[in-house]
Amino acid sequence: MALGQKRNKLVVPEAHKAMEQFKTEVAKEIGITTPPDGYWGNYSSRDCGAVGGHMVKKMIEDYERRLGETTPTS
Repeated sequence: MALGQKRNKLVVPEAHKAMEQFKTEVAKEIGITTPPDGYWGNYSSRDCGAVGGHMVKKMIEDYERRLGETTPTS
């Protein structure tokens, strides 16, 4: 897919900058150098998938943590 043909749309467009920062942080954590121009098309599917997978894992962990904080215990 060529640069500029991005089909994934954020539900909250205002979160774009934060999501890019999050992607950069996750990539750094797992040892993947982020592209200086922001174009991930030259990276392997394995590397991109690893970044995306770790992002999802961290988002789920955060959500579960928040649920645990707000849910009253029996």
